[in-house]
Amino acid sequence: MKLLLLLLAGLKWGKLATVGGSMLLSLAVYAWAWGWRYAAGFLVLLLVHEMGHYIAARQRGLNVGAPTFIPFVGAWIELKSQPMDVETEAYVACAGPLIGSLAAFAVYFLAREQNSNLLLSISYAGFFLNFFNLLPLSPLDGGRITAILSPRVWLVGAPIMVALFFYRPSPILIMIAFLSFPQLVKAWKYDPALPENAAYYGVPMATKVEYGALYLGLAALLGVMTYNVHEMLGAIHGEG
Repeated sequence: MKLLLLLLAGLKWGKLATVGGSMLLSLAVYAWAWGWRYAAGFLVLLLVHEMGHYIAARQRGLNVGAPTFIPFVGAWIELKSQPMDVETEAYVACAGPLIGSLAAFAVYFLAREQNSNLLLSISYAGFFLNFFNLLPLSPLDGGRITAILSPRVWLVGAPIMVALFFYRPSPILIMIAFLSFPQLVKAWKYDPALPENAAYYGVPMATKVEYGALYLGLAALLGVMTYNVHEMLGAIHGEG
């Protein structure tokens, strides 16, 4: 209820129409591909993920736009005012996969209780979505979180992205690679001694440890759950 009230308070009816319209378009496309029940469940998990970012941005006083959905691309919120420091950026970035993971777990436990293969498939989509977003490469959430350690971490994310592309080619990976290229150049040229970098990225070591531990813990948990649920679904399909 609090989430709904915050959403209604922060969005005007025109923005709500935009959110609803882009969601309906995505629902129609996904329903055509996978069926409306799976499409609806996936979109709800995607919306929860984006609302995590939205609420966190509002908590930090940032001017943020409504979530926008594009079929087979995903969704995002537009930050109309940018964070003034890397801790704020990491805070907003963490909120999406953190809240999104809680929603995926809720669907997973409901699936086990109801013995529902459909809900199990939806939970897998939620786990994979949030796990993929933790890839340490900007503009993904993982890149914005790990920037609190150092933007140079993005140079680690680049070969992972390349490996993913060769393992499972996807237009989305190409788009992310295109968007991340300027950030990789920024990471390559990053000089922590520059005053502007020291001002933006200068945070206490305790803060770096806190976010680093949260990132690694969440990534490990989502990795395990993505693998386990994938194996469960494979066994179900094998029996079928």
